[in-house]
Amino acid sequence: MPATSLADWLRAESDDALTALLRSRRDLSTPPPSDTTVLATRAGTPGSIARACEDLDTFTLAVLDALLLAGADAGPVPLAAIADLVGADVAEALARLRARALVWGPDDALRVPPSMRDALGPFPAGLGASSPALAGADVETLLADVGADERALLTTLSAGPPIGRTRDAGLDITLARAETPVQRLLARGLLLRRDDQTVELPRELGVALRGGVVFPETSLSEPDLPVHPHQTSTVDKTAAGEAMELLRHTEALLTSWAEQPPPVLKSGGLGVRELRKLAKDLEVEEAHATLLAELAVGAGLVADSEAATPEWVPTTLMDSWLASPTAQRWITLTQAWLELPRLPGLAGGRDAKDKPIAPLSEELRRPLAPVARRRVLAALAELPEGAGVKSTDELVSVLAWRAPRRGGRLRDETVRWTMAEATSLGLVGLGALTSAARALLDEDRPRAVEKILDALPAPVDHVLVQADLTVVAPGPLEPELAAEMAAVADVESAGHATVYRITEASVRRALDTGRTADELHALFRAKSATPVPQALSYLVDDVARRHGRLRGGAAGSFLRCDDEALLAEVLASPVAAEYDLRMIAPTVLISPVPLAEVIDGLRAAGFAPAAEGPDGRVLDLRHGGRRLPAKARAARRGTGEQAVLTDEQAERIVSNLRAGDAASARRRGAAVRAPVGGGADTSATLELLSRATLERREVWIGFVDSRGTASQRVVRPIRVGSGVLEGSDNERYPLHRITSAALVEE
Repeated sequence: MPATSLADWLRAESDDALTALLRSRRDLSTPPPSDTTVLATRAGTPGSIARACEDLDTFTLAVLDALLLAGADAGPVPLAAIADLVGADVAEALARLRARALVWGPDDALRVPPSMRDALGPFPAGLGASSPALAGADVETLLADVGADERALLTTLSAGPPIGRTRDAGLDITLARAETPVQRLLARGLLLRRDDQTVELPRELGVALRGGVVFPETSLSEPDLPVHPHQTSTVDKTAAGEAMELLRHTEALLTSWAEQPPPVLKSGGLGVRELRKLAKDLEVEEAHATLLAELAVGAGLVADSEAATPEWVPTTLMDSWLASPTAQRWITLTQAWLELPRLPGLAGGRDAKDKPIAPLSEELRRPLAPVARRRVLAALAELPEGAGVKSTDELVSVLAWRAPRRGGRLRDETVRWTMAEATSLGLVGLGALTSAARALLDEDRPRAVEKILDALPAPVDHVLVQADLTVVAPGPLEPELAAEMAAVADVESAGHATVYRITEASVRRALDTGRTADELHALFRAKSATPVPQALSYLVDDVARRHGRLRGGAAGSFLRCDDEALLAEVLASPVAAEYDLRMIAPTVLISPVPLAEVIDGLRAAGFAPAAEGPDGRVLDLRHGGRRLPAKARAARRGTGEQAVLTDEQAERIVSNLRAGDAASARRRGAAVRAPVGGGADTSATLELLSRATLERREVWIGFVDSRGTASQRVVRPIRVGSGVLEGSDNERYPLHRITSAALVEE
């Protein structure tokens, strides 16, 4: 294969091979390289090459660096030279690179895209340019003559990058007059002058200072990941305790925000004051409070009210979530976290304008966050069951070696945030992945529910009522009992054993919900494993005796009239029963029905009522006409979200490549007659296309698509009619968009 044109090599591939390549890439769970990235990589674009390299490990990237050091971007290089530079067997790494179209050619003539150096950086392996003057010199002898300060400077540059900025770069002086280490090294020829302010360490010196090897041996092998062995049941039960705390805190957040929703900042997000209040009320760190808020919004339990004064308000899903079993509530939150396209750990930091990043703000959005989380959990899933990492930093090192170019500046921090958040959610315990988390990663939700239920402590159906009016729950209560205790008592301390306190206010709250004193007495007698103290019975009876003496009700509208006889006539008419009118005073009637409906009903019955406002003036209640709700805008796909390529799209990409290449080749070879038709001469175009259909001839056409983009292609017409040309490539070309056409000479 000629080494000069990667695009020619791409075109030399068969349609089936390219389509198969696209389909095989489409199903990858990791985002890069995407389908379009693979094609663009073969075409040599730096952006697609960088994306295709994102999930390559350190060893494979070292092989790419070796290829660049050997000059494979400028000409073919042999495999032996690459193996010598790396100092190890590179066969597997080359196979991975070939699969991504990053390397091609036989083993004795390997090539990489010319723009590979632009994608990976100008200094492969952190080494500078080669110096012809040092190519055959004894580098060790030259280094022996330099001083300690000069040696320290060279050692620093040898670690990479090999360049440094200094004013001494612009001075051209002899060794005798040199005063600084840079001046002396330039005079000795041990530094290269790139420009008036930049110096570069020659490659030969860099390799010598590294001990004669380009890549240190320790950097080419994956770091060890020490683990602690644990019983799987111990890991699951430890994580289950964190899961219970998560559910309790989330429930408290929803209850608090339902009563007093925090405002939405003008720039979006949750204010610092509201975050601190939430953390104080829940007795948690602000980072954990941020995670809870993000989970509540991500799970759809809380949303922006989008009112004139927007607030963070619980949604109707809150009630169904609270009524769900414990395992289902936990699954809802963990699924929301796994799919959350945001990084809660960024909250509290600073953005590009040095402004604080607020929780729930748009600055936390990272579309690839779910992929990063699953990558961390997948690394834990590779360990034996019950094995937990000793240190998160050691896991960070392993994942950094496996994909050093992935994640950017947040690569390592994302791993730490994921481990901390997964521990808080009960997906990780003692540094190990739980059984329920493994089931979730396998998309086996029923097994995840089963595993978390096995790990959670069994719910209890009784409490311990004590003489000081405290109630101890010796474990997680059954849902119905938990709801009763929440109604009649306040949580004093939470944990594996929750302590409630019964007060006058809490008893009054229970009575306000419709419960009676007798029902409360029966509750404590039935559910308390200890005798009910007399003080509690007295408290319930005393509060019940004073409760409800003052009553209030709701009304949708009222009617008032000084003429009691007229009101009596209204009450005697059928309209009174229809609108549930009842008298609360000699001159006042009320109804639960809205005023406009009552007024219309009275008028239809022959009365002449008038509507009045709070000030007594007559109101116009006529309907203002129907309105339709505004349609929501289509959701935009976030930057970085991966597009999924269908079979049809893959085939169309290949078809368009072939059509364009064929048209270009035919035009260069003058293999077409003079173009005819197009524009106003549609009849000539139609005649030529009809002839080509009958003779089964190929035809060259100029075509403008619906976006106004002009292209040229060669097609074999199958049918011409109804204003459309149907080609053998299964494409349809409207005749009014064909600008010119010509027969292809056989």
